[in-house]
Amino acid sequence: MSANPEDNVMSFWEHLEELRARLVRMIVAFVVGGAVAWYFKKNLLVWLTLPFVRAWKDGHNQGTAALHFPAPAALFLSYVRLAATGGAVFALPFVLYQIWAFIAPGLYSREKRFAVPFVVSSCGLFAAGGYFGWRVAFPVAFKYLLSFSGPLSDGLDVKPTVMVSDYIDFVTHMLVAFGVAFELPVLAFFLSFAGLITHKTLIKFFRYFVVLAFIISAVLTPPDPMSQLLLAIPLCGLYGVSIIVAWIFARKPLLES
Repeated sequence: MSANPEDNVMSFWEHLEELRARLVRMIVAFVVGGAVAWYFKKNLLVWLTLPFVRAWKDGHNQGTAALHFPAPAALFLSYVRLAATGGAVFALPFVLYQIWAFIAPGLYSREKRFAVPFVVSSCGLFAAGGYFGWRVAFPVAFKYLLSFSGPLSDGLDVKPTVMVSDYIDFVTHMLVAFGVAFELPVLAFFLSFAGLITHKTLIKFFRYFVVLAFIISAVLTPPDPMSQLLLAIPLCGLYGVSIIVAWIFARKPLLES
């Protein structure tokens, strides 16, 4: 097969058929991932609540940490939402590969070599971001938020009643936010490989990115300074990694095969 993508041009209808086939595969992967997540729904919920339980114990709150649901079907719907989110995460590597495979015919052979590294690095960074949020940021955030509960005066207590649906929404939102934030080096790679940015561009923008990182952290994390720092500092570090990535591919472009 020729290294020039123009030698393998597909018609419009062939592109549509290719897109339809790959969308079907992505949907199947999502359904299979959702089924697996549904089977392990209780294990997933237990894993997601570990930071909350630890923060509850560390805060010396009375009783046992608990999640509540206000209606008979509320817990079922929460499990469905959790399974859908888990299915999307489990299917992510396959989905990314399908996206790459769809655009691959329009790439040169030297560009197609990045298919596996793209999938592995994207999924690895997303998982690292989610794990960092779960392991480091969540316990700090929950401990801070739960610290507002307790007695206000004689005869008056403020007690947390956390709904399971609200908890799942909050935690999954945070996991996705941390995961997406950690994709910054992958974005820098594509922009530098496409010639849209260079390492010099990123160095000049660094001072502005520090401010932007704290703005992003303030929007995505709970309103406590520690949680915002726990996202902003890794973002700045990943920006440094992005500068190195841009420098490598700007200074040492791969030769066409």
